[in-house]
Amino acid sequence: MSSENPAATTTPGTDESGVRADVQRDFVRQIIREDLASGKHHAIRTRFPPEPNGYLHIGHAKAICLNFGIAREFGGWCNLRLDDTNPGKEDPEFVEGIKDDVRWLGYEWHDLRHASDYFDVFYRAALKLIEDGKAYVDDLSADEVREYRGTLTEPGRNSPYRDRSIEENLDLFRRMRAGEFADGSKTLRAKIDMASGNINLRDPALYRIRKVAHQNTGDAWPIYPMYDFAHALSDAMEGITHSLCTLEFEDHRPLYDWCVDNVDLTAHPAMWQSVVDAGLEARPAKPRQIEFSRLNLSYCITSKRKLAQLVNEGLVDGWDDPRMNTLRGLRRRGFTPAGLRLLIERLGISKQNSVIDYALLENCVREDLDATAPRRMAVLDPLKLTITNLPGNHEETLTFANHPKDESFGTREVPFAGTVWIEREDFAEVPPKGFKRLVPGGEVRLRGVGIVKCEEVVKDAAGDVLELRCSLDTESRSGMPGADRKVKGTIHWVSARHAVAAEVRMYDRLFNVPAPDDESDGKSWIEHINPDAKRVGRGWLEPAAANAEPEQRFQFERLGYFVADRVDHRPDAPVFNRTVTLRDTWAKQV
Repeated sequence: MSSENPAATTTPGTDESGVRADVQRDFVRQIIREDLASGKHHAIRTRFPPEPNGYLHIGHAKAICLNFGIAREFGGWCNLRLDDTNPGKEDPEFVEGIKDDVRWLGYEWHDLRHASDYFDVFYRAALKLIEDGKAYVDDLSADEVREYRGTLTEPGRNSPYRDRSIEENLDLFRRMRAGEFADGSKTLRAKIDMASGNINLRDPALYRIRKVAHQNTGDAWPIYPMYDFAHALSDAMEGITHSLCTLEFEDHRPLYDWCVDNVDLTAHPAMWQSVVDAGLEARPAKPRQIEFSRLNLSYCITSKRKLAQLVNEGLVDGWDDPRMNTLRGLRRRGFTPAGLRLLIERLGISKQNSVIDYALLENCVREDLDATAPRRMAVLDPLKLTITNLPGNHEETLTFANHPKDESFGTREVPFAGTVWIEREDFAEVPPKGFKRLVPGGEVRLRGVGIVKCEEVVKDAAGDVLELRCSLDTESRSGMPGADRKVKGTIHWVSARHAVAAEVRMYDRLFNVPAPDDESDGKSWIEHINPDAKRVGRGWLEPAAANAEPEQRFQFERLGYFVADRVDHRPDAPVFNRTVTLRDTWAKQV
């Protein structure tokens, strides 16, 4: 797997323009700095324009961080604009989800807009294009349009309806607006160049008939603008200076510019009034479209259709299933906004498509959690350990640091009694080479308690280990003369008398191959679902972990990073999700 942009680095000092070098350096930011320095723009305006036809996924995180981050970095602003031009596939639930995700990542928009806010402007703009002889109503069916369009090596052919008069086109388009014609029977097309080497310029559709109620405008419109037309004009109306989008829109840039150049929003009084009515003010800057590479991660899919299929077929537990790479799923799993922002920062911005190893994302999340997650003790596969030289009713409270590297996290009280749970894997009758934990007759340090020696192994009739009976070296306890005595291993524990039972969900990557969409092995992408991506078990927690608030994150010592589930967790019925292991466990599998 390759890093996306090794050239996006920072250097000390300032450059010849006096720009601080602790800021990111990439081609997008360089363009912006040059535009500001030349006086082309005095303020930076960006936008994040998702379609509300699904929940956002990990790929959107890059666009969010770039658009909002650049606006913040250069003292400008970024709009959140919902591209709601495709009714029937969009839902207010997705709108709320998008707003929630953007805020979760740490950003706030300057203005919340919808493409539907501008439907009247788009309609008036289309009329003006017809009046200028730059658009016409076409009767070709979708199949006929494809036939006439030509190929990458052959030019297209003019539609037989291309030379309709302006008056006829105006009449037909107004009748389309009135709902007179059936879905798909007519389209409004731009009159550009059917012989263009760029297929996007071969008389692209600007409007189609679609008699579907819209979530914002109801049944007011039986026609809806196409994305390229609506997107370009929305940017122009909002005064966007830099329209940042992914590389698949690079071939659409000439059409973007054509739409902006051929619709003068300020010159036509009626059209400008509709802009004012939409709550916008005059902004003279022409937006510039700039493309960058998508965020592609191994072991992931980002197709909205396939993500929806996972949900609809019950292959996952919903859009926020922690196995999903939706932002809602990553959040519920315990991934942090800072970890995602760190990933985007380290990848940088480039025009080179590449696939990033999923381990890089996990490492960024680990790095953030290592610094920000308090420590707690939990046991997931319990084995009983009884300290025989303590009274049966022995009970005390020990003080533990909440974070070994940061005193500002303070301390907590942890109850301790003579019987504790330890992890079953911390004991071995026949230890493998290099084993440094508890063995018959061996010693290990019980975290914060002292050194214990395994004196007896209690088994059931089948020979399975039920209990370890150990003695505690009381001189090895904190503050005692033998506290510094060395033993090879230290293990964690939870007091059996005080432990709180919890449901623990062990999550991992949803797919077990780096490229799930690659079906060259004869298997479909669904067959690559990792059967071990979710395992549910019971664990035992110290009380301070059980009392967590939903979405509170911890490092369960020696086990990994976990989060209290944001939906199901309650202090009286704790539910924790494993966010990520302490170390990359996939590297040794490949």
